[in-house]
Amino acid sequence: MNTQPFLRMDDIHKRFGDLVASGGVTLEVEENEIHSLLGENGAGKSVLMNILCGVLSPNEGQIIYRGEPLRLGSPREAIRHGIGMVHQHFMLVPNLTVAENYVLGQGMPARVISNMRDVYARIRELSERYGLDVRPDALIQDLSVGEQQRVEILKVLFHGIDLLILDEPTAVLTPQETDRLLVLLRDLVKDGKTVIFISHKLDEVMTVSDRVSVMRDAKVVFTTRAADTNPRELARMMVGRDVLMELPRTNRTPGRTVFSVDGLSCDNEIGLPAVRNVSLEVREGEIVGIAGVSGNGQSELALAMTGLLPVTSGTISLNGEEISRLPPGEVNRRPIGHIPEDRHKMGIVLPLALTENVLLQRYNRPPFAKHGLLKFGTIAEHTRDLIRRFRVKASGEFDLIQNLSGGNQQKLVVARELARDPDFLLINQLTRGIDIGAMELVMQEVLKQREAGRAILLISTELEELFAICDRILVMFHGELVGELPPDRGRIEEMGLLMAGDRQEAARLAAART
Repeated sequence: MNTQPFLRMDDIHKRFGDLVASGGVTLEVEENEIHSLLGENGAGKSVLMNILCGVLSPNEGQIIYRGEPLRLGSPREAIRHGIGMVHQHFMLVPNLTVAENYVLGQGMPARVISNMRDVYARIRELSERYGLDVRPDALIQDLSVGEQQRVEILKVLFHGIDLLILDEPTAVLTPQETDRLLVLLRDLVKDGKTVIFISHKLDEVMTVSDRVSVMRDAKVVFTTRAADTNPRELARMMVGRDVLMELPRTNRTPGRTVFSVDGLSCDNEIGLPAVRNVSLEVREGEIVGIAGVSGNGQSELALAMTGLLPVTSGTISLNGEEISRLPPGEVNRRPIGHIPEDRHKMGIVLPLALTENVLLQRYNRPPFAKHGLLKFGTIAEHTRDLIRRFRVKASGEFDLIQNLSGGNQQKLVVARELARDPDFLLINQLTRGIDIGAMELVMQEVLKQREAGRAILLISTELEELFAICDRILVMFHGELVGELPPDRGRIEEMGLLMAGDRQEAARLAAART
């Protein structure tokens, strides 16, 4: 009897200079199973999967696939062997149709064009078989994020893969779209496919997996059947210590209104309407969340609130002062903390040291400067204090921030903004790109700010993050606020409908609940 696993990645090593990205990983995947792969950022998951799909080559080790050694030089070779990957960031050309994306790079143009009728027929057949509702003539740029996700999955099925790798596939989906995706993965397994599922959402992993492997420090440290484990154990294996799964909160009555927006509208960077007539208020001692699928105006709303994007109409007020017409530098002088959506673009300067990044908005103000001269001792002491309080892993305060992991960079940004002692704290994607251990720490620190009476607005695509720390949640769709809900996981279906713009069905569901 053949006891060989369907896939065995045996003692895989991958180095980038002195950085060990894969330190002797061994992973076995059985045929017709959903095998989830967990791990903190930097644990080596994506590197390992990029080796499996031909994007990278290992320095040592071998891949045994269907009982035979496999050496890959490109993703095209991987597809020829029936291995395909849906990356976290979609690999689609926006101004081409679905069908054109599928045949891109597949041979001589004349031959490809002559076969387009067959291509259309194949897409329709696969779409109907798996219930994916993909139109071959649709332009990618006209599709929603959820539709593009379906296009990516169908693309690898179109090329006849048997082993499907999914990297954080639910990060941009509504709850309903996530549920449909998990059902689809089970249907694919019934149809003879094998799935490797990378996710940081432990509830999804427990729902869909047959087996789970955990990576830590560039190695697989734990593999088990999903039925034999639980989220707490998986979190402990990922981090190497116990992790709080529920954060303690006290009931608190919010105080006065600190920050308010009234009838706010603004355009995006290319002049198209992005935010439409948004009104909200945030009071002392409360965390207000904004939920929504990425790309529905949340980014522009945050930029407008901090003076970085012009307001076309409406007002923004902080402590009773109207600030919507102030330049960014003047807004920055107010008691506002801003943790931006993209730390690399807007939160840090990669080639600078930690001390310099800590001072980005306050380099010319006390206590860090006097009479135009920097007080280097005070700056270094302040940076060391933030490193210690937020458990930032760095060699010292003069380390370049580009040498830190993404999670440690984010912790320093959070530490810097909280150290400004703001009355109002605007957070856009608090835990994006950070691991479960860092996630626990920064969420606890934000809750401490709530207890201290700060007014906090948290924009996030992560519903679990919103449920964990928010007092109430607003839902944004196509630049508008379309509803408000309490942080009640029992109403996640209603929230998903609002995130998809279906207010009528959400209202019907709410009425049925009462």
